[in-house]
Amino acid sequence: MNQKSLFMVFFLTLVIHTTVNAQEPSRWRGGEANGVYPDTDLLQQWPESGPEILWTFGELGQGHSSVAIAGEFIYTAGMIDTQGSIFKFDQYGKLIYKKEYGPEFSESYVGTRGTPVIAGNKIYILSGHGILYCMNEKDGSLLWKKDLVKDFGGEVIRWGYNETPVVDGDVIYTTPGRKNSVVALNRHNGALIWTCQGENELSAYCTPLLFEHNGRKIIATHTGSHLLGIEAKSGKLLWSHPQPNQYSVHANTPIYHDGGLFFFSGYGQGSGKLNLSDDGNSVSLAWNNVSMDSRMGGAVFVDGYIYGSGDKTRSWKCIDWKTGANTWESTDVAKGVTIFADGLLFGYSDKGELFIAKADPKKFEISSLTKVTLGTEQHWAHPVISKGVLYVRHGNTLIAYKIK
Repeated sequence: MNQKSLFMVFFLTLVIHTTVNAQEPSRWRGGEANGVYPDTDLLQQWPESGPEILWTFGELGQGHSSVAIAGEFIYTAGMIDTQGSIFKFDQYGKLIYKKEYGPEFSESYVGTRGTPVIAGNKIYILSGHGILYCMNEKDGSLLWKKDLVKDFGGEVIRWGYNETPVVDGDVIYTTPGRKNSVVALNRHNGALIWTCQGENELSAYCTPLLFEHNGRKIIATHTGSHLLGIEAKSGKLLWSHPQPNQYSVHANTPIYHDGGLFFFSGYGQGSGKLNLSDDGNSVSLAWNNVSMDSRMGGAVFVDGYIYGSGDKTRSWKCIDWKTGANTWESTDVAKGVTIFADGLLFGYSDKGELFIAKADPKKFEISSLTKVTLGTEQHWAHPVISKGVLYVRHGNTLIAYKIK
């Protein structure tokens, strides 16, 4: 093969790879929806003043939406004067556009909740009022919308719908609740594909997990008092597992690994692991751990262990995946959000503490700690890592930290 032919093969491979990647939908908590990011060669220790801030944007309005990354662009959502907007930035922090989509939640802990999903040339966002919007990625214009209350019999729950929809191929999944606990829609026009009644409960602030188990795609999500397992293709309810708590708040997406499903809720309810049957039609409880009761901070699975923080217990902890036993607990920092990359736990506490620590099942040792002082209101948004940059959203402000 001559040099020109080799170049053409390389060029075509690059084009195909880039096109495929551009079509992959963004997901809540990273590409595998588990809070684990693929970045490497990250700083193992930060300067005393914290990692370098590359850029900030302080006009997002109110909200708790995280950021979504697609290609070279960064997206998030915020509420200004009761109206929700999508914000699109380039990697240098330049605002490409701000586009309003409709009213947002302004009753308690006001502002945007779910994170935008970018799939090809479309953006999806679910408002706190339960309106699912589909927008043109290029200019933010509205393509279609569905009302989870009026169209599917759902109900706006106490703190509003708090879900990031899940996209797979031509389908988008979301959780109206009640008789249509979970629905699958054609993501291009909003047409109903299937509906699953589940346990006929209200939605529960949970972003569903779409995973593959022995070749079968399954959706796992919480409604008011149960964890549901639903066949993604048909909407058939495969199983349900009881998981009630004080306020029916189950904001954490479950974690799947090697035939096991980890689920966890706050207000003292705690966590557990289910073992799925080979065909996925049934589950059995492997263990419970009451102390791991994260309310909305997520957790990560790393090399056979789960890391995260509690709610009522308020401590950070490490749990053995096989046994459910705690290997350590620590109250060195306040409870908060957990993500992982390059051997490091990245923690963002509800007091604004931002830290890194080795993912070590034997001990919790913080190697660097700083404070997020920019921004407003609660420190709840989940950070995101992409291309050596840590994105932290605090209320009206988005901060891009250099961590590589």
